[in-house]
Amino acid sequence: MSELLEKFSAIKHLPIFPLPLVMVPGELVPLHIFEERYRKMLRDVEAEDGFFGLSYFEPSDSLTEAPATGSVGFIAKLRESELMPDGRSNILTLGIVRYRLVDLVDAGEPYLVGDLEFFEDEPESEAEVEPIADEVFALFERMAKAAFKLSGGRGEAPEILRTSPEALSFLITAALNFENEKKYDLLKMTSTIDRLGALKEVLTRAVTPMEESADIHTVSHTNGHSKKNLDL
Repeated sequence: MSELLEKFSAIKHLPIFPLPLVMVPGELVPLHIFEERYRKMLRDVEAEDGFFGLSYFEPSDSLTEAPATGSVGFIAKLRESELMPDGRSNILTLGIVRYRLVDLVDAGEPYLVGDLEFFEDEPESEAEVEPIADEVFALFERMAKAAFKLSGGRGEAPEILRTSPEALSFLITAALNFENEKKYDLLKMTSTIDRLGALKEVLTRAVTPMEESADIHTVSHTNGHSKKNLDL
């Protein structure tokens, strides 16, 4: 058991906030709290340790008003909270660790409370995971540099740190701004190698066209004067 999972091993039940969005480890997500039941949830969370569950849930796709048993969600840590004069709040949350919803429990609260099982990726051979992590990191660096050029950035592109393979896979998942369904599929995976493999496919398809667009963008902003010959 990792140090992170050990930290949460004593936590059994937490408030659940069902939303049509997906959060991954290390991702910062702003939320707007306006319903009275979730205002109450926020007050309770602030009075405790600042943790609550965020479950991906599309009400239009379900006959119930709650996420399904066995669905995957994420523990969010409250980082900032701004109370507005009318009682609404703007908050900033950080993704910490994934969970599976074992069941909903009756805690006598107006909001949902879940019985949760926390998990991380399964251990994998460093000899297998590191090479694909290196490949994916190199592709992501290329895409980031192309995006920097497309944005009109000057100087050097920001440096991207090479983190552990699992953390890297979630960093890229968050950065690529996937639709909820794709992001949820990546969130559910318990194999870092499989997640990196899926990201490698996406990046491989996207990086060369993006670099070509960045080169064209650069030339168009230098009145066509460039030392690089573009094969158009």
